[in-house]
Amino acid sequence: MNIRKIDDNEKMRFIDLLLIADEQVSMIERYLGRGEMFALYDEDVKAVCVVTREDEDVFELKNIATYQQYQRQGYGQMLVSHICDHFKGAGRTMYVGTGDSPVTLNFYTKCGFVRSHTVKDFFVDNYDHAIYENGRQLVDMVYLKRYLGD
Repeated sequence: MNIRKIDDNEKMRFIDLLLIADEQVSMIERYLGRGEMFALYDEDVKAVCVVTREDEDVFELKNIATYQQYQRQGYGQMLVSHICDHFKGAGRTMYVGTGDSPVTLNFYTKCGFVRSHTVKDFFVDNYDHAIYENGRQLVDMVYLKRYLGD
């Protein structure tokens, strides 16, 4: 298994995978160009993520997605662990914003994130259609953070 950084000119070839975690192309385009993309390979690609710099010592995990057939096999957690280690020397905090879904929030908690703050009506105000996860409409963006260390 290995994780590699994806060159800017290769990023769009992973759009199908990115759409699993963020289902509107225009939203992905907002961060894809300014973010760093990483892909986890175990024979073939299993998961990808995009991380942006939001401030001098602050990063944000904008998208992490694992192909459905490989979910719940630890690939996402391995990728999160890798990127947090990768950015440790460059910053102090990694944020992630997600919907208020117990399954997703539990995943990030297992990855060492804690609740930070909420952006009211984010999904309603920024997407051109209603977003649902596990049968529940997402309305607010819940932010979590993880201290990266010194």
